[in-house]
Formats: sequence, C-alpha cells, structure tokens
Amino acid sequence: MTEQLLAALRAAVGESHVLTDPDLRATYQVDWTGRWRAEALAVVRPGSAEETAAVLRACAAAGAAVIPQGGNTGLVGGSVPHAAEARPQVVLSTLRLRDLEPVDSLAGEVTVGAGVTLGALQAHAREAGFAFGVDLGARDSATVGGMVATNAGGIRVLRHGSMRAQLVGVEAVLADGTILRRLPGMAKDNTGYHLPSLLAGSEGTLAVVTRVRLRLVPLLDRRAAALLAVGGVAEALAIAGELRRTLSWLEAAELFFENGLELVLRHGGGQAPFGARHPAFLLVEAAAAADPTDALVEAISAAPPARDAVVASDEGGRARLWALRERHTEAINAEGIPHKVDVALPLARLAEFVARVVPAIEAVAPGARTYLYGHICDGNLHLGVVGPPPEDESVDDAVLRLTIELGGTVSAEHGIGAAKVAWLEADRGAADVAAMRAIKRALDPGWMLNPGVLLLPAG
Repeated sequence: MTEQLLAALRAAVGESHVLTDPDLRATYQVDWTGRWRAEALAVVRPGSAEETAAVLRACAAAGAAVIPQGGNTGLVGGSVPHAAEARPQVVLSTLRLRDLEPVDSLAGEVTVGAGVTLGALQAHAREAGFAFGVDLGARDSATVGGMVATNAGGIRVLRHGSMRAQLVGVEAVLADGTILRRLPGMAKDNTGYHLPSLLAGSEGTLAVVTRVRLRLVPLLDRRAAALLAVGGVAEALAIAGELRRTLSWLEAAELFFENGLELVLRHGGGQAPFGARHPAFLLVEAAAAADPTDALVEAISAAPPARDAVVASDEGGRARLWALRERHTEAINAEGIPHKVDVALPLARLAEFVARVVPAIEAVAPGARTYLYGHICDGNLHLGVVGPPPEDESVDDAVLRLTIELGGTVSAEHGIGAAKVAWLEADRGAADVAAMRAIKRALDPGWMLNPGVLLLPAG
C-alpha cells in the first residue's frame, strides 16, 4: 500500500516533488521551536489546487494522514507530523503555490497563492500603492496560507485586525478532493455561510487552503516610532490606552521587559536605548500619509508620563527600536529549546497575570528563565520559558491554568496545535467543542487532515 501511495503521489505532482529521502524531509518534520517532531512517509509539493486535490484523494484511498504545511514557522506543533499518529503521514507543503495576481486597484484587493510569503505579499502590494494590514516578525518565511489557517495576528491588529478580517475569498481543497473556489472580490456577499471565515483559524483540520483573496489597506509610508521606559504593566496600559484614544494613526503598541531587552542585546549586540535600567518598555508606532512625528510626540506628552522616551522617524532609527522587540524570539531560542506559550488576557487582568505568572512557573520549574513580550492593546502576551526539558508540560500547564483563571484565552494567535489540544474544552466549553467536532466530522469524516491538532476525536 505504501508503494502504491507513493506512486499515486508521484503521478499527481511529479517525481521531483515527492520527497522521501530522510535528509530532504528533515526540515519539514520539526517545528520552529524544536519541540515537535516525527517522521513522515513523504513530503509532497503540489503546484495547483488540482494537484492538491489529487494528493488528497490518493491519501484518502490509502488511509494516510495529511499534514498541511506552509512556512513551518508555527510554535505549537500544528504543521508537522505527530508522533502519536499510527497511520502513514504525508506532509503537504504549499510552498509551490506562489502565484501573485495583479492588484485590483478598484477593489483594493489581491488574489495570491497560499505559499506566498508575507514579505512577498507586502512588496507586491506596495508596488501597486497599497499595503497589507497584517505584519509579523517572521514575514520573510511565514506564508499566507499558514497565516489564514492560524488566523495570524501580529503587530497591527489594533488598527487592521487579524487575518480573518483581511480575508474576502478563498480557494481550498476538502479531504475528499473537492475544490471550494469562491474568489469574487465583493465586499458585500451574503450568500450563506462565509467559508473563508470558517477556514481562518481551523489550523488545516478542515481543508487545505490553496489561494486567497485579500483586502488591502492604504499605503502609509511615513512612520514614527517611540520607545518609552515605564515602571510596569499598569503604567504601559495607561499610556497605550490614551494613545489609542487620541492618536488615530497609532498602528502598533508592543510591551517587553528588562530581562528580555538584556537578552536581545547579549545575543544581537547593539546599545541599550537608555542610560538607566527600567522594569518595562512600551514601543509604539504611528503611520500616516504625512510625517506623524509631531503628532506622536504631542500625544505622548499628553498621556500619563513615562520614565523616559526616545523617538525615531528615520528608517534606521525605527529599525533599531523595532529590533529590540522583534529579536526576542531568536534571542530566546539561542538560550535553548524554549517552551513557547501564547495567551491573551482581558486588559484589566493583564498586570495581575504578569505579576503572578513568573511565580507560578517557578513553583513547578525552579530556576526556569521566563521572558514575556507582546501586543499590549490586544492583551496578547508571549512567554518564552527556558530551562525545563521540552517534554515537561508542567510549565505550559501552569501558564494556561492561570490564564483561564483570569478569564483569558489559551491561544491568542499561534493556534491550539498539538501543544494545547487538551486545553481547548477548558477554554471554550463543552458545547463549543462539540460544535467544532460536528463541523470536522462533516468535512473530514475520516479525520485525515492534521489529526492530533486543534481537536481530538470524541471518546
């Protein structure tokens, strides 16, 4: 049966796009954190929706599981094979689906393939005088299809929303090979269920996204950033809240802490932004058609006072400030294989969470080093915990338990993946999860797509 499946896959996509050599498969079989890995029978790289459909039909006939994968930048084991899966597993890479159609300037929309990277999409939109509303630190490797599958958020959610808010049409392939294609580019389309919204955040468990139609936003290429030294979370929240209320051009508001800054400087070099040490930092950026520097400075001056501040409107200066925030992930990874936890809290409970989470981690993992950073206006914090072995789930459990206690969500933007599958019902409730399972069974009755991710079969 294995040889028959491989033959069918080669017939579907061509021999050169069915990878069976262990060295060629290696990077597709482990996630970005290094915590999640397992063997795949093959990695298959279709070049169209029709080839994707043929791959899925072949896997269904052979009883194989299919793991959809984009740029493989996930942090929760959601796009790699799963060690607990008994069936043969085929990684379906969307990286060949890289079509960039011309920007529809009248509608302010564009249709692109699932394998297009965020960076390529941003450059394509810019050439036509537009911008894309979502931005991530992994922009040069994260793909559009993966971002839809996880409903990615990033640094501009407070102004433009997450991927679901950008999605106006989709082409996707169901587990039985049926191709769904709704790419009309119409802002008003009330013809039944909005399938693009259903697939956004489904983590590859309902269908394989092959193309998407996305809304674009005006290109605002005049920017100013400010880094504010603050005494803690409450102070950062007060300032960010006031800026959000008074500065319509505010596009990002990011929070990080002293130990994270020191780690970034140790691994990436550079100078500390202030002469004195401070407990926490708030990084904000405004974007407009004209230089927003004066407006940003005025808004900061009228907001609750910070301990210190530095403003940059030139590209180099802004890049240096943003590096202090965006290099957190790579700096934490340089310390060892981290536990990566992504949560969101009601803003009123954010300071309490930060005060309680480190003691909660230390109670189960003495000596663990915890680094927090995130998107403060979204209540979204990322935690990188270094020290405990990768297989030790006690750290993750402690963080997620506290998150639920404080009324938060166990996944703000990374998804549930394999890492948090046991926590979904505690977060969403039994009724919600039962509804999700019903949708899964309707679209993928054989539980073929990404088994072990997001949902576990009932019973």
